[in-house]
Amino acid sequence: MKFSEQWLREWVSPQLDTQAVADQITMAGLEVDAVEPVAASFSAVVVAEVLTRESHPNADKLNVCTVDDGSGSSVQVVCGAPNVDAGQKVPFARVGGVLPGDFKIKKAKLRGVESQGMICSASELGLEEDTSSGILELPIEAPVGMDFREYMHLNDMTIEVDLTPNRGDCLSIKGMAREVGVLNRLTLTEPEALTVPAEIDDTFAVDLEAPEQCPRYLGRVITNVNTGAETPLWMVERLRRSGIRAIDPVVDITNYVMLELGQPMHAFDRENLSGGIVVRMAHPGETLTLLDGQEIALRPETLVIADQAGPLAMAGIMGGELSGVCETTRTIFLEAAFFSPVAIAGQARSYGLHTDASHRFERGVDPELTPLAIERATSLLMEICGGQAGPVVEAKSEAAMPTTKHITLRAERLEKALSKRLASDDVSDILKRLGFSVTESEGNWLVQVPSWRFDVSIEEDLIEEVARIHGYNNLPVRRPAARLSLRPTDEATLSLGRLRRQMVARGFQEAITYSFVAPELQSAMLPDAVSPVLANPISADMSVMRASLMPGLVRAMEHNLNRQQSRVRLFETGLVFNGELDALSQVPMMGALVCGSRDPEGWSGAKVGVDFYDLKGDLESLLTLGGNRDAWRFEPAEHPALHPGQSAQVLFEGKPAGWIGTLHPQVRATLGLKVDAVVFEVRLDHLSQGCVPAFEPLSRFPEVRRDLAFTLPSERPVQTLLDCAQVKAGEYLKDITLFDVYAGKGVAEGYKSIALGLTWQHPSRTLNDEEINQLVESIVAQVQAELGAELRG
Repeated sequence: MKFSEQWLREWVSPQLDTQAVADQITMAGLEVDAVEPVAASFSAVVVAEVLTRESHPNADKLNVCTVDDGSGSSVQVVCGAPNVDAGQKVPFARVGGVLPGDFKIKKAKLRGVESQGMICSASELGLEEDTSSGILELPIEAPVGMDFREYMHLNDMTIEVDLTPNRGDCLSIKGMAREVGVLNRLTLTEPEALTVPAEIDDTFAVDLEAPEQCPRYLGRVITNVNTGAETPLWMVERLRRSGIRAIDPVVDITNYVMLELGQPMHAFDRENLSGGIVVRMAHPGETLTLLDGQEIALRPETLVIADQAGPLAMAGIMGGELSGVCETTRTIFLEAAFFSPVAIAGQARSYGLHTDASHRFERGVDPELTPLAIERATSLLMEICGGQAGPVVEAKSEAAMPTTKHITLRAERLEKALSKRLASDDVSDILKRLGFSVTESEGNWLVQVPSWRFDVSIEEDLIEEVARIHGYNNLPVRRPAARLSLRPTDEATLSLGRLRRQMVARGFQEAITYSFVAPELQSAMLPDAVSPVLANPISADMSVMRASLMPGLVRAMEHNLNRQQSRVRLFETGLVFNGELDALSQVPMMGALVCGSRDPEGWSGAKVGVDFYDLKGDLESLLTLGGNRDAWRFEPAEHPALHPGQSAQVLFEGKPAGWIGTLHPQVRATLGLKVDAVVFEVRLDHLSQGCVPAFEPLSRFPEVRRDLAFTLPSERPVQTLLDCAQVKAGEYLKDITLFDVYAGKGVAEGYKSIALGLTWQHPSRTLNDEEINQLVESIVAQVQAELGAELRG
């Protein structure tokens, strides 16, 4: 909201300077973004009258004028503006004056004719951004010789306020003046509310087919309107200072009333209307050409103003081109309506539009403002353009109108929230000055909310109103009083930070992706996943809540690959969502993805790509952090997003806890990925479970090691061999290590050779060969019997 300080002070004028007013508004919760002068700096510019105009003897496009600038003698000026003429009042820059851009006015000769000064256009005075087509014409009653800045009240400032969406009541001079008046305990000086009597009987019927979306609609026929009249300079200036360009008197008046009172309005050319006005939802297949020339296809959920022939305007957003007021219009139909914020919210943006009207209706316009606005607009219209007004036609659905809200504000709750007891009379006074009706009862306040305050609906809203008007700076500063103690930490639990640091130490970078993914991406990787679909997504490619971290990591990898980052190592922690909304499970997970070379680029590194076992090693480094590695296992299994034969399910204490594997070639093809990638995803709650470390004294006796090589079928997982060996290895087995896997010459086809290193150590004596040989024989027998493996010679 941008407005002129002088315009505001016509309504309410506190004894404060501009900056103090701006600071006061900001401290009341309405943040001031900028305070700027309404015009650039210039000097020695006065109101003057053009006495004569003659063509320049040596130039076709120049005129020689004599000007009365109030100095007592006429001045000769050469002017190139096409619209200069005798009898005009104009802004005149005297010799010695300085215009914006440090342009100094000097005596000059133009094509041999002396010129002493300059007749100025609006752009030359910094009153228009674009280059003006001619000089600025002033009203004929402008006093000759008066300083132009003083005449135009240019020693003024514009104040721009960044309003939050809940304060739509302040999107007008009236609303801002109401706030300033409350803050300074001043009453408003409102323009006289004139009721324009009907001079003719012309009416136009109005029918509400969508009362829930438009509970109130007022219209009025005004005939014999002179649309060729000129908008008064004072109105043009007020519009300019509010960031709106003047167009024609009818449009300017509706814009002016919108800025002044906060009620957007629209005027139709009555001759282009047929039947009557119908406020309804758009019909399938209907189109509308807007005032800006854009043709749009209307959707059924869009509210429109229509007649018998079809849509005339998008309700609360923009009018149509065919029914708009033009130079030939002589009879207009003026409308003022209340549209439900729910009906307008998001509609303009869905069509790629944003207008001053939609900005206000989306936030809420006072439903009781329409009669005042239509009378105010009629009064201004007849004053500027003439005409005769018909009676006001109103269509209203009482059942659909917003109901008056009643809220109880408790003194005890107010004191607790503000940490301060306010006098009962002060609280009542604040609420009454804000426009609330207040009844005191047993130390509490029963408050009736005014029609313009859509944002006030609960007790906390009233507390906020009292606090901001009383002044946040006037509230005491109190630190919270509480008994604080250190929380004990569970030594057996790994913190999320510890897991993150481990991944970073292994060369990974943390990714933070959205919890929403594209449905086609999720279905490509997780065809059986069920997760909630958003009713109002940020965009189409983020419309489903993720059932896994994998889709987000794949998209992050793709983003990096597209920017020439061929080696990607990412990890992420976050929630995944499974099930329908009424039975939704939210599970914290950790996921990781790698692709590209195993080692960073360097002279000593081999250019070998990462594989399943590289990422498995990274995952195992996490599993060993808690000291509970034996609780974890990897078992071959198939996952729709992972390559068969290169995927495994991760188990914790025998229960599924996650997956690891290479992306499935079909998934890669569907997503258009040209590189292999390995991913894992494991439950965070299981990763965090560890055990408290316990000390074991070091044995002073030597270790004994035996190496065994077995041949077993290729499809047999190595883990089965390790498990089988450990069963018979005895209690003094200290370590078992897989140190070789071989398939080829010397090993039968369909078999592989697995070499294990077993290490024993007794805590109190030296183990002898006989004991070790018995253990080895037991292991070999067990492996042969259970797995069908053979000991290699």
